[in-house]
Amino acid sequence: MREGFTRAFLCIMAIALSGALFAAVDVAHAQSAATVVSQPGGALAGDVRVVETADTVTVDWPAGDDARASLVLSLAKDRPLIRAMGIDGKVVLADLDPAAVVTIGTRDLRQGWTVFFDNPRNRPFESFPLALQRDSIRIEPAGGHTRIIVDGASAGPFSGTFQFTVYPGSRIIRAAMVMSTSRDATAYTFDAGLSVPASARLPWETIAYTDTSDALVRAEGDEARRPAVSPDVRGRLILAEGAHGGTLALLPPPHQYFYPVDYANNDNSVWYGSDYRELTGRTGFGLRQTLEGDRRFVPWVNAPPGSVQDMGVFYLLDAGDPASAIRSAMAFTRGDSFKPLPGHRTFTSHYHVEHAVDFLNQQRFQQSTGVPAGLEKPAFVDRFKAMNVDIVHLGELHLSREDLDRAGDRLTLLRTIHEETARLSDEELLLLPGEEPNVHLGGHWVSFFPRPVYWTLDRKEGQPFVETDPEFGKVYHVGSAEDVLALMEAEQGLMWAAHPRIKGSTGFPDKYRGETFYKSDRYLGGAWKSMPADYSHPRLGKRVLDLLDDMNNWAAKPGERKFTPGEVDVFQIGPDSELYAHMNINYLRLDGALPKYEDGWQPVLDALRGGRFFTTTGEVLIPEFTIDGAQSGEDVVPGAQARLSATIEWTFPLAFAEIVSGDGSKVYRERIDLTDGGPFGRRTISRTLDLRGRKWARLEVWDVAANGAFTQPVFITSGTHETR
Repeated sequence: MREGFTRAFLCIMAIALSGALFAAVDVAHAQSAATVVSQPGGALAGDVRVVETADTVTVDWPAGDDARASLVLSLAKDRPLIRAMGIDGKVVLADLDPAAVVTIGTRDLRQGWTVFFDNPRNRPFESFPLALQRDSIRIEPAGGHTRIIVDGASAGPFSGTFQFTVYPGSRIIRAAMVMSTSRDATAYTFDAGLSVPASARLPWETIAYTDTSDALVRAEGDEARRPAVSPDVRGRLILAEGAHGGTLALLPPPHQYFYPVDYANNDNSVWYGSDYRELTGRTGFGLRQTLEGDRRFVPWVNAPPGSVQDMGVFYLLDAGDPASAIRSAMAFTRGDSFKPLPGHRTFTSHYHVEHAVDFLNQQRFQQSTGVPAGLEKPAFVDRFKAMNVDIVHLGELHLSREDLDRAGDRLTLLRTIHEETARLSDEELLLLPGEEPNVHLGGHWVSFFPRPVYWTLDRKEGQPFVETDPEFGKVYHVGSAEDVLALMEAEQGLMWAAHPRIKGSTGFPDKYRGETFYKSDRYLGGAWKSMPADYSHPRLGKRVLDLLDDMNNWAAKPGERKFTPGEVDVFQIGPDSELYAHMNINYLRLDGALPKYEDGWQPVLDALRGGRFFTTTGEVLIPEFTIDGAQSGEDVVPGAQARLSATIEWTFPLAFAEIVSGDGSKVYRERIDLTDGGPFGRRTISRTLDLRGRKWARLEVWDVAANGAFTQPVFITSGTHETR
């Protein structure tokens, strides 16, 4: 059956390519094939099939909906590596090579590798095209997936392999440079795609993408051969429509690919045309990482010496036209939105949109006392609603003293924030005031109150802690860490470290973990974000996941337990911003309608303080998680054998889950392989655990694009079961 299918499939492709691709093997050409193929001894999981001929190796697999996909590689070094990619008996693209450019810069290691405030673009750097020797091809099982490893890949000081991974049940192929360097202090970016010699016949009819007005744009014929361009696009996608039908989309790992920046600009994340950067004499299309970023701090990607950097993108095969392929590709990010879940509300935090400053400055400029023209509905309001975000917590007044003084005094700014967040909130979106005040505690931190609160950042000698102002009412004056804690206790507020252990919080909260305010239940913990970028890790945000574990190992009593909500930490958002790539979201366990602004939003803070949420990049969901019936944030008294149960949903094929626990000193990890399923699924994970001696346990789930979700801990006690 396998041989019969393959002969039929190759015959169809040969006819589609005018008989040229898989005609009888020329003897002289066959003798030039120098690539050695190593195949696994047994059958591959998921009905993946491998057939080798004199000058090709074909891997085909079930691609869902009763279709099969195929990747055909050339064993002859004088032919393009990719002889064909097909779906459902149709050749989509043929006779082309992987293309890539790796740009090598130098990291300033004065703050070590956990760094954001760096600019390798401002120091000498070099760019190198991918070189691929093709000495051998190894086909190996990777759990339930199959990996095709092409030896002999290099780009400047990087060397290693080029790998294709196929996923039974899915039409995507992961294509990755898996390489390392011994060069010290390396920071880098990479661009990736597919190309042919500039003089060759193009294997595609059309290059397509969606522009920022949501229109489908096609570059046809000779237009695709013109000098390379990098247009603004929606959805981070570029597509090639095959000469014989079908479409191939190139898509990046939606969150991992983009290194952190302050502004979520749309930075032309695709390219197509001839002579793109170092790919001289080639015509192609692909994905790109901007070297300039937002022209502020642009840290690129870490590559510590010897670390194996997995620089991957995805090919998606579609039997239809570009519009069909775009729908298929965008399904992996749920249309760049966050799925509603029963019993949950989506909450996102830390946005420096600085609407109040804009509002007051525009009022002054327009000589108006009403809502300034152009600010009736700021762009960020519609963006959040389109992404199914329910609750947004701002991080305002994060500007220079000069900028703030131009806009108005602090209490006027706070009143404007309160009035504008009330005006812009409705039954779909709860927009909430918040600040990153960065005074008195050490490092950067975020404030959050359950109602509008007026407070100043200094307290003059002899000034009372709280007084009644004739214009603003109750006003607090805060001049020390003790005052900050008193304010939080008086107003039932929360505070937590912004970007802990990096940026302006380097060394924090570690340096003040013995302080009274840190040990208070008003101090929530530290916020999670994927920063810095390092493609040697299969998960995002290791910096803060490690902190979450450390904080709960430090905790000596229940009031000292800590949590890590996701943060986004970007500045102004416009209609064209590439926001989704930089976002994460928190799913709070909140039933019923959104709180009304005028009633306050104490339930939001209670859910955070109670650990009643999970955090995700959006593609992986954990709607249910318990240990012996206790949910995250709750206490449990387990027996000798505790039962973990979790319901998970996903879009990209899954990679693994980890059960993480701690005993007050050490952290323990139990990995669960999840490669036995395809894309777009739902399942329940059940495990029996021995949690004796442990203080807490939580769950992480990650997919093949390094997207993931993690719960907050369940706390393990030896006394009577309590629910917090």
